[in-house]
Amino acid sequence: MDALVMAAQLILGLTILVGIHELGHMLAAKWFGMRVEKYAIGFPPKLVSKQVGETEYMIGMIPLGGFVKITGMVDESLDTAMLAQEPQPWEFRAKPAWQRLIVMMGGIIFNVITGIIIFAALTYAYGESYLLAEDVKYGIVTNNTAKKIGLRDGDKIVAVNGKPLVEFNDVYSPDVLLGSNTTFTVERDGQQLTIPLPANLMDQLIDDDKTSFVLPREPFEVAKVQSGTAASKIGLQKGDKIVRIGNKPIQFFDELQAELKKSAGKTVEIEIDRNGQRISNKAQIDESGTLGFNSKPLLPRATREYGFLESFPAGLDRAYMIISTQIKGFGKIFSGEASASKSIGGPLMIAQTFGGDFSWANFWTITAMLSMVLAFMNFLPIPALDGGHVMFLTYEMVSGRKPSDKFLENAQKVGMVLLLGLMAFAIFNDFFKLLFK
Repeated sequence: MDALVMAAQLILGLTILVGIHELGHMLAAKWFGMRVEKYAIGFPPKLVSKQVGETEYMIGMIPLGGFVKITGMVDESLDTAMLAQEPQPWEFRAKPAWQRLIVMMGGIIFNVITGIIIFAALTYAYGESYLLAEDVKYGIVTNNTAKKIGLRDGDKIVAVNGKPLVEFNDVYSPDVLLGSNTTFTVERDGQQLTIPLPANLMDQLIDDDKTSFVLPREPFEVAKVQSGTAASKIGLQKGDKIVRIGNKPIQFFDELQAELKKSAGKTVEIEIDRNGQRISNKAQIDESGTLGFNSKPLLPRATREYGFLESFPAGLDRAYMIISTQIKGFGKIFSGEASASKSIGGPLMIAQTFGGDFSWANFWTITAMLSMVLAFMNFLPIPALDGGHVMFLTYEMVSGRKPSDKFLENAQKVGMVLLLGLMAFAIFNDFFKLLFK
C-alpha cells in the first residue's frame, strides 16, 4: 500500500509540474505568434488528445515527462523536415533571438514562480514551526554517521561555526550540511567540545539515514493508535506515556525505539502512565520492532505566523534555499567531495521522498521543492535541455551570428545521448541502492 501511495504522489506531482513547465513554453510561443503543433503531458502511446485550433493537446500513457512541439524548432523530436524550406513567419526559427530566448525560458520561469507560490501558500496556511535550541534540554539523539564524527547521544549543540545556535533547525541548513570546515560546539559532561563535520558528510548520510543525523532527544506521548496492532490489543490510548519496557525505564522516544528493536518478535511487559495512574500489560512486539502507534513529541515548539503579503518573501527565501542547495551539491560533486552515485537519484528516490503516508502539506512541500529542482536542472547548459537552447541563443545575441541548423541538430543529438545516459544512470542507481541498501 505504501508503494502505491508513493507512486500516486510521484505521478500527480510530476504531472502538475510538467504541465506547468510546458505551459510556460506554449504560452510564450503563442504570445509571439509561433505555431504550437502539440502540447503533451506524458509520452506516447497516446491516452487522450483533443485538437483545438492549430494545437493538439495530448496526455500520454508514460507520465514521466512532457513536451511542446513548436513549428520550426529543432528539439528533442529531431523533426528537421521543415529546415529545407524557407522560414515561415509563424515558425520559431523566423523570430528574433530575444523572443526565442523568452520562449525557452518560459518553462523554467513558470516552475520558479510555481515553487515560490506553493511555498508562500504553505507559509501563509501553516506558518513556520520552530524549536529553540535552549529548549532542547535533554540534548540530541545521533545516528551512526553522527557517532562516527564524534557526536554522542545527550550532547547539547550550543554553537555552529562558533556562532550561538538559536533555533535547532539551523543544524540542518545547507550551509551546515554542505559547507566546508563546518564545526559543532557541544556541551558534554560539563565541558565544551568542538566537533568538525567532514566535507563528504552528505555522502555518509546517504549511506546511513540523513533524516536522523541529529534529532532532539524528546519525551513523548501516544498520539494515535493504529488498529489491529499490538498497541491497540493492549488498549493503548491517546495521551498515554510508556514508562517501562521489561526492566528498562523509558523517558525518551529513542529509548523506546531501542528497547522495542531488542524485543522484536517477543512478548514483553509494558508499563503505561495514564493521567498519573500506572497500568501494566503484556504485548507481542512485531518482527519490525514496533508497537503500532504514532508519537507526539513533548518539547515546546512555537509557530511563526505570516500575513498574506509577508508569506511571499518567506516563500521566496525557501525557494532560493532549494536552488542554493542544488548549486552547492553540484559543486561538491565536481570538486570530488561528494559521489555522483550517492547524490543523484531518479523516480524511485523521488517517490521515497514523498513517503508512504499522504498529507496535503507534505505533498505540496515536496512538489514545490521538485518545481525548483526541475527549474534548476532544465537551466543546465546541456543541449536537449532548455539551458542548452538558452546557451546557443545567448551566443547568437552576443555574437550576432546564429549557429547553423545542422549544428543545432547535431548538438541536439549529443544532448539527447547525454540526457538519456543521465536518466539511465539515475534509474539504475535507484535500483542499485534499493537492492543493496
